[in-house]
Amino acid sequence: MTADSTNQVSSRIFTVPNILSFIRLALVPVFLVLVIMGYDIPALIVLVVSSITDFLDGVLARRLDQVSRLGQLLDPAADRLFIFATLIGLAVRGIVPWWLVTVIVGRDVLLLVLGITLANFGYGPLPVHHLGKIATFCLFYALPILMIGQAFPAVAFVSAPIGWAFALWGAFLYWWAGVIYIIETLRVVKIPRVA
Repeated sequence: MTADSTNQVSSRIFTVPNILSFIRLALVPVFLVLVIMGYDIPALIVLVVSSITDFLDGVLARRLDQVSRLGQLLDPAADRLFIFATLIGLAVRGIVPWWLVTVIVGRDVLLLVLGITLANFGYGPLPVHHLGKIATFCLFYALPILMIGQAFPAVAFVSAPIGWAFALWGAFLYWWAGVIYIIETLRVVKIPRVA
């Protein structure tokens, strides 16, 4: 495999990494139902399976030279949907407050608006900022840690403070990155376009 081939992004749909991403997406509604119904241990098992497929699709995409445009869209979409499913499921059960759901979803709505704005000016999406990656990491682990306390009450005294620390820090960084995206979008749309 040459250096050039590793950087090539294909338009293929049916690749091994993409199939793994489709499996992850299919697990989201299963996971949400399990969380809402209070089946925390099976929900955690689904989350572990999803995390394994998340890891594998990235590794296989690089090793098999199957990096694709679709895969680049599916992977973060699956991460976001698992975060939303966990938030909504835990909020329905009263474990996390609805304001946290509003804060997280509101920031992603903001990014959607910014993306549409950039597209209207002829630009693609902004590159992902490292703060956004850290925020997603915090949220991606905060909510399962909170679920561990629900599934295994004996460890809740440890998992709850850790989970809430990750969740609040993640929400703060999520919006900090959002403000950076707003500033960057305003800067980009003011650049005169060459006809």
